Amino acid sequence: MQHYKGFTLFFFFLVTFLNSGLQVYSQAKLLIPMELEQTDHLRAYGVAYRHLLSGRELDWLLNYRGGAFMFDYSPELEAACNEKGVYFEKINGTVAAQVYAEVQREDKNMEVIRLEKVARIAVYVPPDTPPWDDAVQLVLEYAEIPYDTLWNEEVLAGELKKYDWLHLHHEDFTGQYGKFFATFGTAPWYIKQVKLYEETAAKLGFKKVSQMKLAVVKELNKYIYNGGFLFTMCSATDTYDIALATQNTDICDAMFDGDPFDPEANGKLDYDECIAFRNFKINLNPYVYEYSDIDVTNEIFTLGESQDYFTLVDFSAKTDPVPTMLNQCHTALIKGFMGQTTGFRKSFLKPGVTILAMNEGTEFVRYIHGNYGRGTFTFLGGHDPEDYTHAIGDPPTELKNFKNSPGYRLILNNVLFPAAKKKKLKT
Repeated sequence: MQHYKGFTLFFFFLVTFLNSGLQVYSQAKLLIPMELEQTDHLRAYGVAYRHLLSGRELDWLLNYRGGAFMFDYSPELEAACNEKGVYFEKINGTVAAQVYAEVQREDKNMEVIRLEKVARIAVYVPPDTPPWDDAVQLVLEYAEIPYDTLWNEEVLAGELKKYDWLHLHHEDFTGQYGKFFATFGTAPWYIKQVKLYEETAAKLGFKKVSQMKLAVVKELNKYIYNGGFLFTMCSATDTYDIALATQNTDICDAMFDGDPFDPEANGKLDYDECIAFRNFKINLNPYVYEYSDIDVTNEIFTLGESQDYFTLVDFSAKTDPVPTMLNQCHTALIKGFMGQTTGFRKSFLKPGVTILAMNEGTEFVRYIHGNYGRGTFTFLGGHDPEDYTHAIGDPPTELKNFKNSPGYRLILNNVLFPAAKKKKLKT
C-alpha cells in the first residue's frame, strides 16, 4: 500500500511538472526561416522590427536555418507575412520545443536571443538631396522600418539622445568635401554642397567646415560612450577617425578652407583619440581621391569584380552572441562592393576591434565591430551591396530586385541587434 501511495504521489508531481513545462511551448509559433528558401529576407526584418515596435517580443535563433525568427503565433502576424511576401511556417508547441532544444544543445553552434525593445533609429544626412543614395535608407524604406533624419544642427543641439541607433554613410568628416575637387569642382551639385556646408558652419559659430565636422564627431563619440549604437558605411568609416586624429593640425588645403594644409601634419596625428584605427598616414594631396592609407579601395579594385568576395567570420553563438548576430546570413561568402572607402588595412586596426569579414588571404578587412564606453560601433566598407561600382548620379538600387541580398542583410542585422536582451549579451 505504501508503494502504491508513493507511486501516486510521484505520478502527480510528474504530471504537474510536465504540464508546467508544456505551458511554455503549448502556444503555436510562427517561424520565419532565413535560409535560402526565404522569399524576401529583407522584409522579414521589417516584420520583426514592427512586431517589436508594437510592444511584443520574439526570439532570434542564431545560426538556426540562416538566423530564423520565432514568434508567438497570431493571425495578424500571419497576415503581415503574407502581405509582405515573407515565407513562414506555423508550428505547434511540440515542434517549437524541439527547435528550442536543438538550438540550445551544447554541441551546436546556435543560440536563442530574446529581442525585447526596439531601437529608435536615425540617419545622419544633409537636408538637401546629394547626387548619391544611401544603402541604409534604401533598405529601411524597403523593409518599412521607420527612421528619422538629422544633420549637424541637430547633433550639436543634443538631439542624439532621442535615438538608440545612428547611421552615417557617404560623409566626409575631414572638411574636404569628399575630396571631389579635382573631378567635380565645377559641378553645380558640388558648388551647392560647399555653399551649404560653409553657411551651416558659420551659422553654428565655426570658422571652418572642418571645425564643425570635428565638433560633430566629438558629439558622436559621446553618444557611443553613453550607450549608443553607431553604424557607418563608405567614407563615414575612416574619415570619422581621421577627424579625431587630426584635430591638432590642418590637413585641408586652400580650396577647402582658405589656407594651406600643415606639411608636418602626419607627424602630429593623435591615434589615442581614434576608436578603430591607429598608425595610419594622411594623403595630403588635395587632387588625390583618397584620405589615408587605411582604405584599401585601390588594391581591391585590382582584384576585379569577378574575384572580389569577402568571407564572414564564424563566431561562437553561445560565447560571442553580438558578432554572431551581426553576421547572420544565408551565405558566408559575400559579393564585394566598392565605395569611396571600400575596406580597411588589417594592420591599422586597434587592439580589441573585432574583424567580422575580410577577403581571405589578404589584409583587406571589410566589416568591423568594437566597443566604446557603454556603446558600440560597426563599420562596413563600400557604398551599395548590390551595385559594385555605384557612381555619382547613378539611379538608386531597386531592392525589389534584390530581396535576398546577403550584403543588405548585414545592414539589417545591425538595425535589429540593439533589441537583444542585455543580460543575455553579457554571457
